[in-house]
Amino acid sequence: MQVTLAIPDPAVHIGPLVVQPSFEPEIRLSLVVPTLNESENIRSFLEALRIQLDAALGTAYEIIVVDDDSPDGTWEIATALMADIPQLRVVRRQGEHKLSAAVIRGWQAARGEFLGTINADFQHPPALLPALIAHLEDSDLVVASRFAEGGGLGDWAMHRRVNSFVAHWMGCRLLPEAFGRTSDPLSGYYLVRRRAIAGVELKPLGFKTLMEIMVRGRIREIREESYEMRARQRGSSKLKFRHWFDFAFHLLRLRATAKGGAARAE
Repeated sequence: MQVTLAIPDPAVHIGPLVVQPSFEPEIRLSLVVPTLNESENIRSFLEALRIQLDAALGTAYEIIVVDDDSPDGTWEIATALMADIPQLRVVRRQGEHKLSAAVIRGWQAARGEFLGTINADFQHPPALLPALIAHLEDSDLVVASRFAEGGGLGDWAMHRRVNSFVAHWMGCRLLPEAFGRTSDPLSGYYLVRRRAIAGVELKPLGFKTLMEIMVRGRIREIREESYEMRARQRGSSKLKFRHWFDFAFHLLRLRATAKGGAARAE
């Protein structure tokens, strides 16, 4: 597998998806934005992130765009913004094309005490970031939840609502270790304390990293903030039918991991 960088960078890893424990104290949060063909959104999205993160953290953050070699040139647009956004880093991946792996590859290159992820299509509102950041001191994981009180699916189409219901129904029955601890274990918008996952090999499939770190990581205190997810306004969804197979297999694999851990504890 080849991984190239849009800018000189000390560490983009290949091999196992393991986050190291060391971080730079002056960087409070490393926020990873995985992208594929987001040229219509990326400029305005990164500018919105900068406004929210500047207000919440000053300069104590970094944004890491991990782009899967987008044919529409997303990584090039992001790279051009680095002069205006000093906290921005851009990674262009070639040869490894999985969204869940992109998030963790970004964390491997990250320098912050806390790690996070957010999608670049504005379905995850950047304006929620200050509320999530406010919980960092007293939690290992902060989840932006569509299903906590005050949250919702907004203007989602009916078929997406049905898909979401079925996914949660499956998860509640197969993986209560994750689905019983937060209202939205399928969220793609969250912040996690580095030490809660450092040294743990993560093995996600498809789109979902949160339930992976909840089962394999050392997650104790969890906080939630509700939000209303919106339908994508520009660009096209990356969700494909095959991701249902990834999700089902991922659930079963994590179930075996969770049950094995319980048996060892006994």
